[in-house]
Amino acid sequence: MLGENPYARYQETQVNTASLGQLLLMLYDAAIRLARDGSEALKAGRTEEAHRALLKAQDMVAELTSSLDLDAGSVALNLYRLYDYMSRRLIEANIKRDPQPAAEVVTLLSGLREAWAEVMHQGVAGPVAGGGLNVGGR
Repeated sequence: MLGENPYARYQETQVNTASLGQLLLMLYDAAIRLARDGSEALKAGRTEEAHRALLKAQDMVAELTSSLDLDAGSVALNLYRLYDYMSRRLIEANIKRDPQPAAEVVTLLSGLREAWAEVMHQGVAGPVAGGGLNVGGR
């Protein structure tokens, strides 16, 4: 139960009090961790563990995709395409039990996460537009 676990309460508070930019970083962090865990589990032959981690990583990528405002411009559309590619690579890793596609996703997500962290650090991230993150810079 959530009320009995202090760590779960802490996590819930972190999510509930985070800005949109911080939430996006949390999604990136979770997706990176899960894709890395899936890749490592595949390398070690722990296929059930890998399967669970890769499915959760796909969920995180789906959340990142749903955060996009596709009316914001070409950056959002390109991110959509990249997230779609990453999702397909995670599915491929899971089906073929191949750690390489998941490791590739870790690399891609890590680069995007660093870029978003830099945008936040510089204070460039704009307000929410149309219910999604303003990745178009408008």
